[in-house]
Amino acid sequence: MLPKVILHNAVSLDGRIDGFPIDLQQYYELASTWKEDATLAGSDTFLRAASEAPPEDNNAFLPPVADPNDRRPILAVPDSRGRIRTWHYLRSLPYWRGFVALCSRSTPQEYLRYLKERHIDCIIAGEDHVDLRAALLELNCRYGVKVVRVDAGGTLNGLLLSQGLVNEMSLLIYPSLAGGKEQKGIFVAPSQPAAHLP
Repeated sequence: MLPKVILHNAVSLDGRIDGFPIDLQQYYELASTWKEDATLAGSDTFLRAASEAPPEDNNAFLPPVADPNDRRPILAVPDSRGRIRTWHYLRSLPYWRGFVALCSRSTPQEYLRYLKERHIDCIIAGEDHVDLRAALLELNCRYGVKVVRVDAGGTLNGLLLSQGLVNEMSLLIYPSLAGGKEQKGIFVAPSQPAAHLP
């Protein structure tokens, strides 16, 4: 069964998702109302934050301690090219109870070994890129995920929308005009007919 997928973004009046101040407390308070089972985040988000990560130490190789009463969501990140190397840092943050890399059959074997050594779960879905529908189905099947909140930029949002995988959108619209020559919008995809929510 496909889980319910909710896009949640803060946007400016001119449709940008960056270049203006947002109230993070308000944003995440609203996000918590969905009680998601999984947070789906784009890899670019964590690549930009990589400089904040401390060096890896031996704790990165320790298996996680499972708590059946832990109600925090799991974090799922599409990363078929094997670019995320800061899982040790993500594991140290208090927001998630587990972690899953979404990979494809073209993901380098070296990266799959890297994940296994660090006890990061992995879902293989798709040939050259992550098959998002298949990955969502597997999140439901393997982890019982029924609600997914997407915390991502325009690329992942665009893929989910264009593939008809989004059930609900939440836009927190700020009274700002961000401007700029390079628009980072909520939805990035090749020109095509407009996406409709079910």
